[in-house]
Formats: sequence, structure tokens, C-alpha cells
Amino acid sequence: MKWEAKIIQYKGEKRIAVIFKKDAALIARIKEFQGARWSQSRVLWHLPDTDENRIHFKLPLLASTQPNAEGQQALEKFKQHLRSKRYSESTIGTYSEALRSFLVFYNTKPIAEITNEDIIIYNNEYILKNNLSASYQNQIVNSIKLYFATVQNRKIDIEKVHRPKRAKVLPNVLSKEEVKAILEAHSNVKHKMMLSMIYSCGLRRSELLNLKPSNIDSKRNIVLLKNAKGKKDRIAPLSPKILKMLREYYAEYKPTVWLFEGQTKGEQYSETSLQKILKTAVLKARILKPVTLHWLRHSYATHLLESGTDLRYIQELLGHNSSKTTEIYTHVSTKSIQQIKSPFDDL
Repeated sequence: MKWEAKIIQYKGEKRIAVIFKKDAALIARIKEFQGARWSQSRVLWHLPDTDENRIHFKLPLLASTQPNAEGQQALEKFKQHLRSKRYSESTIGTYSEALRSFLVFYNTKPIAEITNEDIIIYNNEYILKNNLSASYQNQIVNSIKLYFATVQNRKIDIEKVHRPKRAKVLPNVLSKEEVKAILEAHSNVKHKMMLSMIYSCGLRRSELLNLKPSNIDSKRNIVLLKNAKGKKDRIAPLSPKILKMLREYYAEYKPTVWLFEGQTKGEQYSETSLQKILKTAVLKARILKPVTLHWLRHSYATHLLESGTDLRYIQELLGHNSSKTTEIYTHVSTKSIQQIKSPFDDL
């Protein structure tokens, strides 16, 4: 999905404009940002011009929000440390930009003199005062903790800094009937195959696109996911129906490097094209919900739980580090809830 973000003047105030073609999933996502508004006259969405939003939409920070010379040097050392630990570039960007905000706040104070009390002041006077999100607050706390523990080699008692209470957001889940309608919407073999693989194996988008033909083990009926999220390998079961579909797909497309390739042989299929495939399938299935590819993974986990699969196995299949992450699906499973009789029925 293509979008563009830029700084605009709106009614005498600087705002971040986010421009994209009408899309239900993107509209639902943009509405989650605090202060997001739709301008009918300018035909665009616009958000408050904050450091957090600039970082999220990859816009340059203002010159006045750059750290001093010592702060910039500290940031470079922090990035070097993260790279030496083989953090992903995405994580490095998130952590370093979060630390940058903190160092800017204390531009006039030597880093060696920063104490735990300063972090509490920053939390109250910058994060809370500017109504920045709970997730951004956690990113800041995590990056400060990591920086002082590694680069500065001194402990900051981060537990004294109040972390925000995490919002309890339930995963979006489709019914089996809705999933079936989406998977059967396409007549194109490749398109049907890609969406079916995501649901049948509970894959993330990147995991599907990084699959190679050699990752399919038809003898053991498994899919080997190499270097998945968190640089972990794991396996997913391969259903007989999917294996049959894969053989038909392989015979027609004969992929070379990647299991799913673009129009050019050996070229990896793009994320944008995959998202368009889902969008088209959802429209054809006449489903009005703002379905994303991750909904299929959520649905896979929930349907496994409802069919009696042990939560520990689901955790392994999804590649979750913590069982708490997987336990969220117990809150959306309807198997037990549907057995409860409402007192309304007895009236």
C-alpha cells in the first residue's frame, strides 16, 4: 500500500499530512493515532506534528530536536553496539530514535551526570505532558535502559520509572466461513496458494515471502522457517491439502530462487502485491471488515485453540517467546463462551 507523509500548515498550525488512496485497512490504522483528523477540503488525513509521529512516518526531525555533539556521539556508539549484537536495522532505528528524544531533552546536561531522577522528570515533563502513546513511552524506557547498561556501563533503576499500563487489545479473528470465502475468492493459483499458506501455517507476511522451495519438506510434511522473527528457526506442519496445492502450483510456475516470485524469475514477491491480493480477495468475498494479512495468522491460532490444540504447541507453532503472548487467543476463542446460556433466554 503506497502512502506519503509530509509537513503541512493547517489553519495556522504545523501538522503531518498522510496521503493515500482510499483503503479500509489504512483508514482504520490512521484512526488509531491520537489527534488524527480528516480534512474534506484538502482530501487528506493529518496528525499532530510530534517527534513520535515524525519518527513513525520517517520524517526528518527538526533541527532544534537534534542532540548536541556529545549526544550525537552517544547515539553513534549506541548504534554500533546494537549492530555488533546483530539487532535488525529496524530495531536499531526504533531504539536510537527513542534515545535521541531523551538526549535532546537533556541537551544542556552532560550524559555522565544524568540520574534516575532525570528519567522520571523526562517521563512526566515530556512524555506525559505531550500525551505521547504508551507504546512510545515503553520504547523510550527500554532504549534508555539498554543504553546506560551497555554503552555507559552503569545501571539506571528503570523500575522506579512508571511504565504505562498496556492496553488490552484483542486480536482480530475471522470465522472459518470467512477464511474459506477469502481463500476461495481467487481463481489464480499463485494468489490462492499464498493466502492459503499464511492461514494453514500461521505465517507472518515476511515469513511467507522469504520461503524457498527447499524449505518445503514433503517427506516429513513440514515447512522449515529459516531466520524468522527474532532470528529464530522453527517448523510448521504442512497439511496434505496444502501439499497437493503446492505441487500443482510448482508444476505451473516452476519457481527458481523463492517459492513465490514476482513477474521476473528469481525476484522475490513484493509485500505491496501480496497486500493487494488479500484486498481483492476480501472484496470478492464481500467481507466488510478491514482485514489484514495478520488477521489470517490470528485466525489460525484461534481456530487451533478452539479445536483443542494445547496452548504450548500453539506457542511453538507461532514462534512466540512468551506464553503470555499466546494466551491472548484464549480471550477471543468462542468455544467456551458459546456454551454459556444467557439468562435472557429464560425470561
